[in-house]
Amino acid sequence: MVIAHGEGVWLWDEHGRRYLDMMSAYSSVSHGHAHPRIVAALVAQAQRLSVTSRAFFNNKLPLFLKRLTEVTGLDRALPSNGGAEAVETALKAARKWGYKIKGIPDGQAEVIVCDGNFHGRSITIVGFSSEAQYRDGFGPFAPGFRSIPFGDSRALEAAITPNTAAFLVEPIQGEGGIVVPASGYLAQCARICRERGVLLICDEIQTGMGRTGKFLASQHDDVRPDGVILGKALGGGMLPVSAFVATNDVMQVFHPGDHGSTFGGNPLAAAVGLEALAVLFEEKLIERSAELGDYLLAQLKTVRSPLIRDVRGRGLFIGLEIDTRKTDARTIVRRLLQRGVLSKDTHSTAIRFAPPLVIDREQIDWAVEQVRAVFDELGTGLRKAA
Repeated sequence: MVIAHGEGVWLWDEHGRRYLDMMSAYSSVSHGHAHPRIVAALVAQAQRLSVTSRAFFNNKLPLFLKRLTEVTGLDRALPSNGGAEAVETALKAARKWGYKIKGIPDGQAEVIVCDGNFHGRSITIVGFSSEAQYRDGFGPFAPGFRSIPFGDSRALEAAITPNTAAFLVEPIQGEGGIVVPASGYLAQCARICRERGVLLICDEIQTGMGRTGKFLASQHDDVRPDGVILGKALGGGMLPVSAFVATNDVMQVFHPGDHGSTFGGNPLAAAVGLEALAVLFEEKLIERSAELGDYLLAQLKTVRSPLIRDVRGRGLFIGLEIDTRKTDARTIVRRLLQRGVLSKDTHSTAIRFAPPLVIDREQIDWAVEQVRAVFDELGTGLRKAA
């Protein structure tokens, strides 16, 4: 299937066939395809000024950075392009904070991460991935990372040493299969980090921007991290826009020349990011995500099949786990594609549903009908085989 056109929640292939987008480009298109307000902001700014580099000031970036601090409740923001670049920025900040502020001996700073994590594709990041495929052929990897089970605050407490600078965590693991930790997990982690002098950095690249029914998924536990990483939907489905937003305590370690990004914070990206944030709040997409996420989750739970092990999620960020002894998630994803529904499996074990936040109930009902039909077809095949 080759995509040629998109509008709202719909995509069309090169032959004109229409598909309901239940993936949103891994949450990058949370506002829907070609949102008219964001398109207009992009065009207007492109006609005035696109790129200057951060060697010079521009009149859009300060407004964007100020808005980022307002919506996150943090003090300073560093703009970048893709999510992996923002993660690398956060790691640099955490290590330097560890050396300059906490007093960790030079070259010995550690960052704790979680099994099943996905923070990007750079050499450093894949080096602490627990997925063998992401690491294969790319070593040697940077030292200084320790991985613990996700959702286990006791494991975090046990892993912290005097050389631990930060705990980097996704509030909900997306690539891991929409893994939702127990309520209160992040709050416990925040308490442990605060008591032990460790930074809590939340990767909200997928879970932020209203995806889970709050602006940040960490807000479900009333947690204010020391640093937050944003990306994907921050670009309004138009451009790669990301940022690391953190407290003054963390950001004070950066001085002129320490860090930079040629395209990061360019006026075109800043204008698009500003409009993406404006649309998110003014059109109440966060509230829509909470309400329609509950509805989608409830409807998916009405699909009865021995092939389904679990349905879980928060907001419009939902995973349907498959019993891989009987089939695999990729088979179901392909059958959904044939019925006009775009989704994506994760490691062949779970199907991810993360539609644009502009989706409505009628479109959700139609998608669930297709899901139910696919499982009915596969169930019939199982019964015949038996």
